[in-house]
Amino acid sequence: MHIAVAGNIGSGKTTLTKKLAEKYCWEPKFEDVEHNPYLEDFYNDMDRWSFHLQVYFLNSRYQQVLKIRESKQAIIQDRTIYEDAHIFAKNLNAIGHMTNRDYKNYLDLFDCMTQFIQAPDLLIYLKADIPKLQKQISLRGRSYENTIPEDYLTALNVHYNNWIENYKEGKVLVLDANSLDYENNTSDFEYVTSEVESKLKGLFATI
Repeated sequence: MHIAVAGNIGSGKTTLTKKLAEKYCWEPKFEDVEHNPYLEDFYNDMDRWSFHLQVYFLNSRYQQVLKIRESKQAIIQDRTIYEDAHIFAKNLNAIGHMTNRDYKNYLDLFDCMTQFIQAPDLLIYLKADIPKLQKQISLRGRSYENTIPEDYLTALNVHYNNWIENYKEGKVLVLDANSLDYENNTSDFEYVTSEVESKLKGLFATI
């Protein structure tokens, strides 16, 4: 079983991934942020490093998905390969930080890779407004994220909402992250787990 958690920067993906993994004894797979060789450079100079960053994420996520499908364990993944292409690379091209030539090259790689993978059995989308995202980003204290412009987050949200509205690859659960505190509020987390279990019912006899 492959569950994935999607959402904008600061939406609470990693926290939810950890909590669901602990509750259901799922194996968590996280985005490699701390060892990413391009991330800090990217936030300082998006024009220079956007293509490098997105290819790094694409390769990293592709390898991760291959391992997920080979595994005999239930796995929950923090962010999907689809977000890399349909949200982040698309947005960088739209706002002029990735050239049309680089974007086409990137999409060719993405299209080739996705022929060999399967979509998650359930995609959980954390929908969050800008104030929530900014608060969460501030709380986690990554210095390079302090320079993220508000309009960049806003543009990502637009792409996320469009993507989710047209997502046909599998089951989707949309959660309003603005009104949920599943990290500290037991009832909020119980609400999330009940929604997850409802979506998985019919896919699997037990979770």
